[in-house]
Amino acid sequence: MDRPEIILAPGPTPVPPEVYLAQGSPLVYHRGPAFGRMLREVTERLQRLYRTDRDVLIFTSSGTGGLESAVANCFSPGEAVLVPLAGYFAERFAKIALAYGLTVRTIDYQWGQTVKAADVAAALSKQPAKAVLLTQSETSTGVVHDIESIARAAKEAGALVMVDAVSSLGAVPFDFEGWGIDVAVSGSQKALSASPGLAFAAVSDAAWGAQGEAKNPRFYFDWTYYKQFFALPDPENPWTPAISVLQGLRAALELYYQDGPEAAFARHELLSRAIKEGVRALGLDLFGEDAERAWTVTAIRVPDGLDADTICARVRSDFAIILAPGQGPLKGKVFRIGHLGYYDRLDMIRGLAALEMTLERLGYPVKRGAAVAAAEDVFAQAE
Repeated sequence: MDRPEIILAPGPTPVPPEVYLAQGSPLVYHRGPAFGRMLREVTERLQRLYRTDRDVLIFTSSGTGGLESAVANCFSPGEAVLVPLAGYFAERFAKIALAYGLTVRTIDYQWGQTVKAADVAAALSKQPAKAVLLTQSETSTGVVHDIESIARAAKEAGALVMVDAVSSLGAVPFDFEGWGIDVAVSGSQKALSASPGLAFAAVSDAAWGAQGEAKNPRFYFDWTYYKQFFALPDPENPWTPAISVLQGLRAALELYYQDGPEAAFARHELLSRAIKEGVRALGLDLFGEDAERAWTVTAIRVPDGLDADTICARVRSDFAIILAPGQGPLKGKVFRIGHLGYYDRLDMIRGLAALEMTLERLGYPVKRGAAVAAAEDVFAQAE
């Protein structure tokens, strides 16, 4: 039977039927009052999620485009930024900065380690930088970094703080104002359970000040245009936006706020804990420091004698479930199970059952039902 594959990777995440229905509805003309109401509504809900009343700009792009907008708008060639490198997506942020001619200084960690605020403070005391570029949820390693303490150290040193929150916003707590963040970028296709295609950036007054002095070239991502068009009586996007995706995002945010952020955080934490206990019940080891903080994705060390890519390929071919293989130096060594966005308890049970059966077929000693039982125990205790 040919059935759709089930994504249990850290994005793009499954999309609720209500979102598909909104995306498939007739397009709202993007130069009129109906679009203006929709854009304002989506923006206000994103501000609430970021915990800010500052500007939130919405782009038709992936999250990477939103990160590029931050680099393009806030810097001039040659200016220094500090990037703690502890995974694939931190390295991507650094590559964007290098592409724009910035001087990129790094703090190099082993993949799977957490970024330490003390290391950031020490690095900035030796060599100041205009900004620190951070990644909150490093899905390549299954680590969620403590942005609050790191941002505090950066601000005390006089640096701007820019955060890749693409896979974290909506899944784990984030406080733009309380933590002193200057730019935070996220995307539609992760914890909010909309389709890929939109990025959004919250921008502080200090970041706007940097934008006014920056000399980096920019056009499509020039924040000034987005701010000007949003200020119209009927807000608009400066370019033709992904209207259908925005319609879907509005529906996704409506669903999200039926229960609200605190309920969403609790659900993500519960699903994360169930997956981790299920994995441990199979005798497997988790990868990444402070794994209990990682409510978005669980990274798992491959058992001796097996290959992580093979495990992912067999789970996909045999059960039509997509797990994520390792990236970079972790390729073949870890695999990852995503649990952010439109998931609930039975999705986790299904994924663990497929993992159990796959490991057994590959010759790994498995006590049948152990992972599923461990996850069910977590759910039962939560009642």
